[in-house]
Amino acid sequence: MCNILILFVVIPLAMMLGLWAARSLGQVKAVMVAGASLLVALSVYLVFDYIGLRNAGNDAEMLYTSSVAWYEPLNICFSLGVDGISVVMLLLSSIIVFTGVFASWRLQPMTKEYFLWYTLLTVGVYGFFISTDLFTMFMFYEVALIPMYLLIGVWGSGRKEYSAMKLTLMLMGGSALILIGILSIYYGAGATSMNILDLAQMQIPTAIQHTFFPLLFLGFGILGALFPFHTWSPDGHASAPTAVSMLHAGVLMKLGGYGCFRIAMNLMPEGLAMWGDMFLILTTISVVYGAFSACVQTDLKYINAYSSVSHCGLVLFALLMMTRTSCTGAVLQMLSHGLMTALFFALIGMMYGRTHTRDIRQMSGLMKIMPCLAVCYVIAGLANLGLPGFSGFAAEMTIFVGSFENADTFHRVCTIIATCSIVITAVYILRTVGKFLYGEVNNPEFLKLKDASWDEKVAVFTLIVCVAGLGLAPMWASDMISSSVEPIISQFY
Repeated sequence: MCNILILFVVIPLAMMLGLWAARSLGQVKAVMVAGASLLVALSVYLVFDYIGLRNAGNDAEMLYTSSVAWYEPLNICFSLGVDGISVVMLLLSSIIVFTGVFASWRLQPMTKEYFLWYTLLTVGVYGFFISTDLFTMFMFYEVALIPMYLLIGVWGSGRKEYSAMKLTLMLMGGSALILIGILSIYYGAGATSMNILDLAQMQIPTAIQHTFFPLLFLGFGILGALFPFHTWSPDGHASAPTAVSMLHAGVLMKLGGYGCFRIAMNLMPEGLAMWGDMFLILTTISVVYGAFSACVQTDLKYINAYSSVSHCGLVLFALLMMTRTSCTGAVLQMLSHGLMTALFFALIGMMYGRTHTRDIRQMSGLMKIMPCLAVCYVIAGLANLGLPGFSGFAAEMTIFVGSFENADTFHRVCTIIATCSIVITAVYILRTVGKFLYGEVNNPEFLKLKDASWDEKVAVFTLIVCVAGLGLAPMWASDMISSSVEPIISQFY
């Protein structure tokens, strides 16, 4: 099958073979840098080529499509295709994978084994975003989840075994719900294909939609940290190694929002009409609850983890508003939050590696000791609270403007409540920055610490450039996303 998309799976698999054959730490790092760089170049090329095809008048719902029969008795095919949403998610994934390599540059022990599992996780992520067959998507979804247990349980910190088991059980429980939902769609529609494009043209019985939509949405929603099934997320992030936290919060949680929109909402619009308001209430709670919870935390990772609950809740919230503008904002938020939270977790991991604490009560005056990392943290904080000029502002403004397009009282009240999270976010970001970056140094041992090394600067500067670039010029992404959102939301009315 000659399709550029297959390279997103082939390259990570080739990286795994290269890692297996590597005989030194230098060779391991060379394989990871070369592979991650190639994936970034491929995703950037795909963005420009996709925009060029659209500008040339190609208005197909999915581009680069191809399909090969895989298991004919169940009509399972290895089907590939992308639209604007998938393309920006591939770009996000490649950036996080690339920066995660440099954030793990000094990781010990078992560096080779760590990168093998890390790369396997990326196989699942890329495969999920390029697949259009439900079974293939589910397979890659599982491939993305399974390595998390070992990456946290072996290379994590704190209560890593507990956190790894809790995360795995919660997400595998969500996977079971997703599988039930997929089977209900396939057999309920009497389909002869598991391809999403074919299923979207079929009429799934109303009773099937009403019964199984909540299971499918909840299954993906668990990965998107939907309240009250979010509790795995803070513990998992707190115990995960730096790059795994970056990839988990930056990309893996986005599989939840992507699945809710692409599969649950797209294929079961009547189920959405019945259950949408209930899930909208839960997502509104997620947005506000996550922000308030971040306010009372003292551990830097827990602060960012609960912030992710709030911001990922905002993604599902915007999708359930079901307007073109809000859904465009939801995908922009996935892209923006992925970059911002990866930057946060990278900086937190770098500071923890020096101070050996993440408790803001035990740190102060770090701006004097490590000004580069501290300034980068301030930039990340300003982006997270929605300062104009950064990606967070463009995404959140699009979400709230689109959400307020709904004229009914219920949706507007939910929008007003969710908007309060902006103020709460400013409180915990500014409080955190003021607490541990400024003031006098309270630990004499901190005076011996060094600032960022070259590999750390590569990771954080790359992410900062991306966050600022998306904030200053969001229209290229917004236009790609908006044109791809339209065919899906047209089914809601």
